[in-house]
Amino acid sequence: MADAELRAALVRVGRALVEKGLTRGTSGNVSARTPRGMLITPSGVPWEDLQPEMLVELALEPETPGRLEPSGELRPSTEWRLHARILTLRPDVGAVVHAHPPFATALSCLRRPIPPFHYMVAAAGGQEIPCAPYATFGTAELAEGVVAALGRCRACLVANHGMVAIGSTPESALALAVEVEALAEQYCRAVQVGEPILLSPEEMLRVMHAFEEYGRPS
Repeated sequence: MADAELRAALVRVGRALVEKGLTRGTSGNVSARTPRGMLITPSGVPWEDLQPEMLVELALEPETPGRLEPSGELRPSTEWRLHARILTLRPDVGAVVHAHPPFATALSCLRRPIPPFHYMVAAAGGQEIPCAPYATFGTAELAEGVVAALGRCRACLVANHGMVAIGSTPESALALAVEVEALAEQYCRAVQVGEPILLSPEEMLRVMHAFEEYGRPS
């Protein structure tokens, strides 16, 4: 994807976070891999004011972010370490969405993963949607905890904080974030009534395999 197209996609996805109720105000951040590093949303800019030229391009390494475009007043999101670490260690990932949707965040405050109460949990690539341990926002400790919690999954909750979803494109990461929030809402409502019946590991493996084949020509 060309630079201009990628920037436009990130702006669309960022604004969609608010439109779909996944975040509010200036919270949340999105990023995408580039040939030189990553593009990430700036810190403190309201989503409705975000423009493609405001996105900041950074090197993935070293520990201090290396700005790859002319320096300006806008700083990268405070969560740049989280995005950079995921993109560095997961070459299969092209984009990262981090948001604070209400139901996923509520579960994260209980430090509770989303168990296999519904087969669509497998859409995140694992038997459950894990919850990363708490660490102060913007820190390397938080980034490492999220990477460890993700493992080979494509989404996780972040304790007392929010949710992370990844994908090959900004659009696919957003779609997964929407699905995870829907599952979080369903799980929250189910536990208000009783204890959900969980699907077996064997059934979840069958579903995960089926998802791998989903949409492919027969």
